Amino acid sequence: LCSNNNPYASFGATLARDEEQNLWSTPHDVTHTEADDDRVLYNMIVVRNQLAKDSEEWQKLNYDIYTLRQTRKEVRSRWKHILEDLGFQKEADSLLSVTKLSIISDSQNMSKARDILLKLSEETNIFPTSWELSERYLFVVDRLIALDAADEFFKMASAVYPKRPGGDRADEGPRAPQS
Repeated sequence: LCSNNNPYASFGATLARDEEQNLWSTPHDVTHTEADDDRVLYNMIVVRNQLAKDSEEWQKLNYDIYTLRQTRKEVRSRWKHILEDLGFQKEADSLLSVTKLSIISDSQNMSKARDILLKLSEETNIFPTSWELSERYLFVVDRLIALDAADEFFKMASAVYPKRPGGDRADEGPRAPQS
């Protein structure tokens, strides 16, 4: 039972290490795309791991890392919710999956995808106020353009996550579309 030949002996430690490095994609994803926001998170993790555990600085960085991860999960959840409402229940996860192998389907769509993403940022509450636009969602919008669903996505996002004048709240849940 104490043999060093057990391939599962370090399984928990490997999972924990992978989770620390898994900034966005699913665990063990070798095609993971590293974007600017991934580097920020990675740098925060590296700095935190060099600090004395449970020091004030460590706790602050740990909280910031947790908050950033939760924000990312919430944004992804919002996108998935809208995609599912548009009828992409089975395809939502694959539409949101961005890897090193992802490409823009048509270079002519690039400016339209950027415009729609910017419009989503400015006119809806799908992203938190402090969110810096991620290139990851540019790929998703490009896919929606290719599926001729980008305009419907924007309409649904506007209805479900409307921008509120005088202080939008990113922590509120989805709203039902208004008829």
